[in-house]
Amino acid sequence: MNEIGGMDITSLPYTPKRVVSLIPSMTESLFELGLGNYLIGITDYCKHPTGKLDHLVRVGGVKDARIKDIIDLNPDLVIANQEENSKGLVEDLRSAGIPVWVTFPKTVKQSLEILWNLLEIYQHRMGMASLRTIELTLEWVESSREGMKPIRYFCPIWYESSNGEMNWWMTFNYQTYSEDLLNYFKYENVFSHRERYYPLEADLGLIEPEENRLRDNRYPRVTLSEIIDFQPEVIILPDEPFPFDVSYQQLFYQIFKETPAGSEKRIIMIDGSLITWYGTRLAHALRDIPPLLDSLW
Repeated sequence: MNEIGGMDITSLPYTPKRVVSLIPSMTESLFELGLGNYLIGITDYCKHPTGKLDHLVRVGGVKDARIKDIIDLNPDLVIANQEENSKGLVEDLRSAGIPVWVTFPKTVKQSLEILWNLLEIYQHRMGMASLRTIELTLEWVESSREGMKPIRYFCPIWYESSNGEMNWWMTFNYQTYSEDLLNYFKYENVFSHRERYYPLEADLGLIEPEENRLRDNRYPRVTLSEIIDFQPEVIILPDEPFPFDVSYQQLFYQIFKETPAGSEKRIIMIDGSLITWYGTRLAHALRDIPPLLDSLW
């Protein structure tokens, strides 16, 4: 998606009392920071925290939220994300006079800064204490891994097939929140410096790539031969955005048997939100990812 002009939420001349969140991770974050009472609308995909969302108005999907429903709620702030929400939606809401805060963190620290900006607006002391605890935990995890040899991984987030056979897998590179987070655990992305090329045939090495006209190059599509060449020690299978499940895990053992990950049975399932949802979901990631990955060794 093309760049959407942002706004500095800390410059708002008022404290938002009626907030619509178009991002599941931010919906969860608002509640976990003690700010959930300001929410009036959320997407159909907002699911956390469980049991606390039933009273909120659902305004549609992340990609196809219903503009009229949002406007009818008369929000004084809509929280969006450049990667998840469409440019047209944001522009239409702004044309209707609704302030839209577009977030786009590519690192863990940028995601924490977003939360600090929220807390600055609301001056919520308990939320500030919670966020500082997350920061301290992150620092502890990082320091506990000092001197550890990086473990090389491949993490697909999508795949496409033809005639029932897998052709290519989409992954992420160094310009993403997901890679930055896994770096803290001393996991090294084998495709960190692989860019996405256009069109698909160029990404798969079949033709020369077109000129990159400010297109998003953070999610390369890679082939089986590329993956085997990089010899990942671990393959991480998240259950979103593509729903990889145990059946894929068993299939991957065969497909990637020529890699250390396949031959040593180090293909692991993981809750995708732990590595793709920015916000307070970081606290869950810091708790759950280390024992999950460390169990392989």
